[in-house]
Amino acid sequence: MSEITEPDIVLVEDNPNDAEITIRSLKKHHLANKLVWLKDGVEALDFLLARGEYASRNINDLPRVIFLDLKLPKVDGMEVLAEIRNNEVIKKIPVVVLTSSKEEQDVVRTYDLGVNSYIVKPVEFENFAKAIADVGFYWLVTNTSPAT
Repeated sequence: MSEITEPDIVLVEDNPNDAEITIRSLKKHHLANKLVWLKDGVEALDFLLARGEYASRNINDLPRVIFLDLKLPKVDGMEVLAEIRNNEVIKKIPVVVLTSSKEEQDVVRTYDLGVNSYIVKPVEFENFAKAIADVGFYWLVTNTSPAT
């Protein structure tokens, strides 16, 4: 866990390989200076809601974007998204789902829950890295959100 308490990006990803590709791609494009990697849904909610081991964190220090996998241990990404959207303090943080699921029901459900973007992770390394760089650039540089 990084010591950053005011991250620009919160990456919620249990797969170390996908997390490494994501972090490397963002770093290569100078977009990961303030990134926190959380490995399961419980840790993500504890961080975002400033509870448990993150109780000393200021809940009002909002990230600019959350990259959220759906298939997470302990609490899945759908539940994390629902908790985010049901909390008055953090509900406006943009959430981008990064997942391997192409299931139409997952796409529909995440949009029903208020996701900002749904991206299926490309299988090939180069395509995955490029997709991450493009998404990071959009959400950190181009987009204006209420969390900034």
